[in-house]
Amino acid sequence: MSGRMIVAGASLGGLRAAEQLRAAGWTGGITVIGDEPHPPYNRPPLSKEVLAGKATFDSLAFTPKASATEVEWRLGRRIVSARLAERTVELDDGAVLSYEGLVVATGMRPRRLRCPGPLAGRHTVRTIDDAQVLRGELTRPGVRVVVVGAGFIGCEVAATAVGLGAAEVTVVDPLPLPMAGPLGDLLARELRRRHEERGVRFVLGTGVAGFEGGDQVTGVVLADGSVLPSDVVVESVGSIANTEWLEGNGLDLGDGVLTDGQLRVGDRPDVVAVGDVARFPNARYDGVPRRVEHWSLPTDSARHAARVLVCGDAGRPFAPLPTFWSDQHDFRLQSFGAPVLGLGDVRVLDGALSGDVLVGYHRDGLLVGVVALGGPSAARTAARYRAELLKQPALTS
Repeated sequence: MSGRMIVAGASLGGLRAAEQLRAAGWTGGITVIGDEPHPPYNRPPLSKEVLAGKATFDSLAFTPKASATEVEWRLGRRIVSARLAERTVELDDGAVLSYEGLVVATGMRPRRLRCPGPLAGRHTVRTIDDAQVLRGELTRPGVRVVVVGAGFIGCEVAATAVGLGAAEVTVVDPLPLPMAGPLGDLLARELRRRHEERGVRFVLGTGVAGFEGGDQVTGVVLADGSVLPSDVVVESVGSIANTEWLEGNGLDLGDGVLTDGQLRVGDRPDVVAVGDVARFPNARYDGVPRRVEHWSLPTDSARHAARVLVCGDAGRPFAPLPTFWSDQHDFRLQSFGAPVLGLGDVRVLDGALSGDVLVGYHRDGLLVGVVALGGPSAARTAARYRAELLKQPALTS
């Protein structure tokens, strides 16, 4: 096999794509292009261990598999446009590269609040550089922290800030409960209780209207006009797919990159998408295209997409079992399956909400996901349901 495969994106999805292209039999060139100067590293610890000072960059960096040989890495470079019909991409330094196959693995970037007020003192957590700068702010004595957004990252950062000894930690969100979207109200209420018990304050059911301060944020102005004094603001209000470079090619880029059930982009057999930028129909469920921002997805999707790109077909539609975990304070959330599809029928399967608990999510009477909240025993209980979830028949739309 000759020619070159281009992998757009040098995070976990890009690394796994390069490895899996070799595993699928590709012997030609592979070029991985990423805008960060760092080689691929593990992102989940950024909002926890890195902020807490318990992990260094060296401990986060991935070691490529031995099979991923003769891969060219172009780091600190960004793809600015693509001409899929001509099989070329253009980089921010003006270089134009041709390819035999293209892997879209450009991932997401943090969404930012568009509110009046100063920018200094406002942070996001997406890169190692973000986390290192934010850690320096969180370790200042007497710091007052406002986290905007009560999702995974927001709750993890709040827990870490409390652990670092912040004087005040307040989480603001327009929804009535933290993480209610992915977990449902039952677990969300318990999650709020545990956070508050450990020192986190929640201001829910309201949004942010702006920021006070001159050169530096000194307060967060809420929608009702009240002000939360703050020295550090962390914005955790969702993500935006990095797809601008694909515009002009007739693709559906409404929420990530739409693919078919084989992870092919548009009607092109030479372009696939992997990781959280891909919006794909999961054959395990109802066939509705969705993005999945879980740590396991880059590896699962890269394995499937590489076979499609090299061999023309993977033999079956892509049907991953989503998995996520989130460490907050001294407890963990551990999930298997797709709880978001079963929010209308949530049941406690094991334990009690006040301790280690396992919650099941059902749709049309079928178990579609489980979430454990608590210590290691709860996570082990959730893992035992993995086989049952894998055996479930596909849902109908």
